[in-house]
Amino acid sequence: MDNVLGKIRGFMEKHSIPGRDLHDLPSSDKTFPDGANYRIEIAGVERASTMEAMIEEARKRKVTVHRVIATVGGSTYCDFEELKTMARMAYEEKMEVIMTIGHRKGWDPGAKEAATPEGQMLGFRLRGSDNISYWLADMMRNIEAGFRGFLVYDEGVLYLVNKMREEGFIPKETIFKFSVFGGYCSAAGARVLESLGANTMNPISDISLPILAGIRKAVKMPLDIYIIVVDSFGGMFRAYEATEIARIASPCYFKFEPGTSESDIYKPWVSEAWHQEFVREKVKIASIVGEIMSRHAPQLKISAKGAPDLVIPKPAR
Repeated sequence: MDNVLGKIRGFMEKHSIPGRDLHDLPSSDKTFPDGANYRIEIAGVERASTMEAMIEEARKRKVTVHRVIATVGGSTYCDFEELKTMARMAYEEKMEVIMTIGHRKGWDPGAKEAATPEGQMLGFRLRGSDNISYWLADMMRNIEAGFRGFLVYDEGVLYLVNKMREEGFIPKETIFKFSVFGGYCSAAGARVLESLGANTMNPISDISLPILAGIRKAVKMPLDIYIIVVDSFGGMFRAYEATEIARIASPCYFKFEPGTSESDIYKPWVSEAWHQEFVREKVKIASIVGEIMSRHAPQLKISAKGAPDLVIPKPAR
């Protein structure tokens, strides 16, 4: 047999997809527009009180938080005044915010398979047009409050919101981050998301450095990499690997999300006070990784606060 594998890999390269995972770990020649290699992202800013605590802790520890992933339990659990307050605080702190929409597969009374082990393998995508319209309605509510960034985990929704942005149905500056729940972990998959309009993506949490390098070669958008992740996603803490992650995946966001499981820490009946204390621990962990970066990779740059390309909320009055 001819060298079929070699021909396949050549075909992949022809279409700008690495034919092999990049085990030589080349340094990325891409950066954020300000020339920086990495930024800080704090996940799980669930309420206005959580954001207030995070800002206070970040100031105390001198940590620059560039982006927050907010209302992971669902923005529907925040009333409109609270959403506006969160948008105003983020605006004043010059932070980008990615909102997590409330409506999701688990909220659909017909999605019973989502609760079964095999059903969970079918993905987190929405069922039918009604559910997509509910998701979009909650997005519009957030846009009215002032937010301009949203987490997406459904390729059909990504297709639609990109069309909405192109046609002026929603503000042109709106950005979309593709969630880890999409399960993407290859250069080819990342190219699909970028082609559908994703502005940034979160690969699976345990992605290897060679695969990460291949993804970086294939796409331009920032990659959002877990430095610490909940136990249910593997529980890894890649603190000392952060230097290599930033070198090969630049531009990238360091993502901090410790805990037991997403279902434990983001249920809306977890108290606000608990989230306030928990987000302080996330900021502390970010400060530790910042110390490691400054000690072991001082040549790699972190963006300043309020970098010009960040999509800052425009709070409603």
